[in-house]
Amino acid sequence: MIDHDRLFKELLTTFFWEFIEFFLPEVAVYLERDSISFIDKEVFTDVTAGERYETDLLVKARFQEKESFFLVHLEHQAQHQETFPQRMFRYFSRLYEKYNLPVYPIALFSYNTPKDLESNIHQIEFQEQSCFDFQL
Repeated sequence: MIDHDRLFKELLTTFFWEFIEFFLPEVAVYLERDSISFIDKEVFTDVTAGERYETDLLVKARFQEKESFFLVHLEHQAQHQETFPQRMFRYFSRLYEKYNLPVYPIALFSYNTPKDLESNIHQIEFQEQSCFDFQL
């Protein structure tokens, strides 16, 4: 059986700079190409649901002409998941807490159905008022 997830991660790792340059040129202008380093998987456990999650790709890079760094978290999603924006927010907050660096989240969707736009926002509301908005 072919491990498509592993192959996709290898492809993104090999061509990470080219991916950023082509699809996210607004990020490429901030990223110092020679500073790119890949961080081993981060594992997060949802204690309440008993589920274990691993980040797909985590990159640490330096801002152009600065001494500060940021993270790029890239998550590949091969099937629709209603709670995906919430999961991305959890990754974002845990990565920020652990590394104390800005995190740029990227989600790649590669499934055929449904052919609807995915939500890119996780919103927390209280009494019909937005208290917090997280955008992928």
